[in-house]
Amino acid sequence: MDQKKGIYWRVYLIYLGFLGIMLLVLYKTVSLQMEGRSEVFTTNDGVQEKMPTRTVQRVPRRGEILDANLNPLITSVSFYDIHMDPTVVKKELFDEEVGGLAQGLFEMYPERTANEWEHYIRSARASKKRYLLIKRRATIEERNKLTTLPIFNKGRLKGGLIDSDETIVRKRPHGELLKRTLGYYRPAEGKTQDLKVGLEGAYNIYLAGENGEEVEQKYGNGWKKTGQIIREPIEGADIVTTIDLEIQEVAHTELMNQLKHQNAKHGSVIVMEVKTGYIKAMASLSRASDGNYYETFNHAIGTKEVPGSTFKLASLMALLEDKKVKITDEVNANGEYRFYNNVMKDHNGGFGKITIKQAFEHSSNVFTKIVNNAYKDNPMQYINRLRSFGLADSLGVDMKGEVKPTMYYPKHPNWSGLSLPWMAVGYEVQLTPMQIVAFYNTVANNGKYMKPQFVKEVRRGQEVIQQFHPIVLHDRICSSSTISKLKECLEGVMLEGTGKRLKSSFFTSAGKTGTARVLNENKSYGDKGSYKYQASFVGYFPADEPMYSCIVVISEPESDFYGAIVSGTVFASIANKVYASALKYHEAINENKQRLAEIPVSKGGNKNDLEKVLNTFKIRYSLTGDGEWLQTAKQDKFIQLNPLKLENKIVPNVLGMNAKDAVFLIEKTGMKVKLIGYGTVSAQSIPAGTKVSNNTIVLTLK
Repeated sequence: MDQKKGIYWRVYLIYLGFLGIMLLVLYKTVSLQMEGRSEVFTTNDGVQEKMPTRTVQRVPRRGEILDANLNPLITSVSFYDIHMDPTVVKKELFDEEVGGLAQGLFEMYPERTANEWEHYIRSARASKKRYLLIKRRATIEERNKLTTLPIFNKGRLKGGLIDSDETIVRKRPHGELLKRTLGYYRPAEGKTQDLKVGLEGAYNIYLAGENGEEVEQKYGNGWKKTGQIIREPIEGADIVTTIDLEIQEVAHTELMNQLKHQNAKHGSVIVMEVKTGYIKAMASLSRASDGNYYETFNHAIGTKEVPGSTFKLASLMALLEDKKVKITDEVNANGEYRFYNNVMKDHNGGFGKITIKQAFEHSSNVFTKIVNNAYKDNPMQYINRLRSFGLADSLGVDMKGEVKPTMYYPKHPNWSGLSLPWMAVGYEVQLTPMQIVAFYNTVANNGKYMKPQFVKEVRRGQEVIQQFHPIVLHDRICSSSTISKLKECLEGVMLEGTGKRLKSSFFTSAGKTGTARVLNENKSYGDKGSYKYQASFVGYFPADEPMYSCIVVISEPESDFYGAIVSGTVFASIANKVYASALKYHEAINENKQRLAEIPVSKGGNKNDLEKVLNTFKIRYSLTGDGEWLQTAKQDKFIQLNPLKLENKIVPNVLGMNAKDAVFLIEKTGMKVKLIGYGTVSAQSIPAGTKVSNNTIVLTLK
């Protein structure tokens, strides 16, 4: 029995021993992460000290957001807090080169003299200060230059340069341009959730990359990076957007100018590529308290309002699809259309007997009467037809903030006897500018409803890791015959109707004006004279081969309120400038011209430059010898390249060169140059082969 008891005790002791070892390992692991580990550090004076370290996450560089042509819209800029540990520099090196280091620092940062820099560094070394501040928020160029200075050029371990405190700042090179569309991302902090705005937020999973690990060392009361990397982070991928920077700049500028001219409350512009649904430009500007306009809210996707007369396209589409009317039918547009005790009027007092096509072109509110007569016995048929066009659904854009359209229906609490006629002309229904332009884009695209998209692809370096192809929401929202008639009416607006003053002499466009009365802050329309309006224009261009759809919405303009005058002029300006810069629509002026049979004249110059130009234009040449600089001689079928003889302290032959290369070679000898004329060097006042002097050489160019 005693023997068995002894065995039990031995088992317990072994078990407790293993448990103690495991607890010790766990304690050490936690200590390394939370409290830091100690490493023995030996100074140049032979003193050993413990330097606590710990492992922390290393945040990667965030990916860039680029436009469709790879121009940066948002990029990451690095800044570095530069420090020095003067205690690691050997005494002989320090005493010999500290003066040169101080001089270099003075040239870069003259807030201290060279003597003050030297005293600053010497004092830190004497007091054994290991983390001496040199410069806060130094740029990458400054950082690189610092590594070339005396002592610092020996590196961290021998020269004491500590440049691992990197701060990465997101920069928008184009200022306010696309500010809200690009957005931002703020990670979760405490009880606050992460905040995702615009493209930065929507595509954060790609832009963020993956964290790495690095070692920090304790200096005094704080922890500082040592530059020792345990695991390299994976940098964020780049997002290639659908935005065209040139179109964006035009849209932003034209909208800004009109908002200022009208002293309007806010406005938005969207330019969409017809075939793909890709957004090429989007701007939303609001008036601030200082009177200027900024991108503080994305009205293009986040503000829904009554569309007014631009909704007449949807009403006409429904009437044609349900075979209620033909565009050649005549109606009496007498100017006043009464429903119960309410009257809807035409702005100009009426048009008399006109066709439905003409009523659309002149934006007559006779559409209240047409739609009411067609659907009064079955208003749900009208609502269902509008829904079949996708007008009651969100578009599902990739950015947060899109609001769902408002569309009432019979038996809804807000439905009344006025709802049907009022909806016909764009009241009692609310849509965002993005939802309206997507609908018009469908007509331009022959009935195919495309999802608006902002991103084409995600890439890391040259590798494309994901592509976002065009997405079709509906293959066809209505018949081809209806689309054909709607296009005819939209073109008629620009030729004969409310938009005829906006037409271009170079191309045709199609579109619709819209003027809508909007609610005041107290949710009423107010009294006559205090009405507030929203002016809009939406369409596409060129009409015969649509490439882009565009909408312009301006809220509460002061000077005018008609869509053609306020928003249509912005549409026309954008269309004209985009068309002028689109090579697709312009014939090449030299496409059929024959190449010159004669070999052209070529200037002399740098070998690499000459070969690059000649190879690019496929001009034959013969190189007679080796040399960095060449002179040219025109032959019958090729250009002969002869090495230029360059000797020390001898004036070179620069005849036949351009001014830039000639000045470079002359000044390289130490002489000064004076230029007369323009073009190629035809004469030099001091002949080639002459010994270099203090005289100024005059180069004559023709």
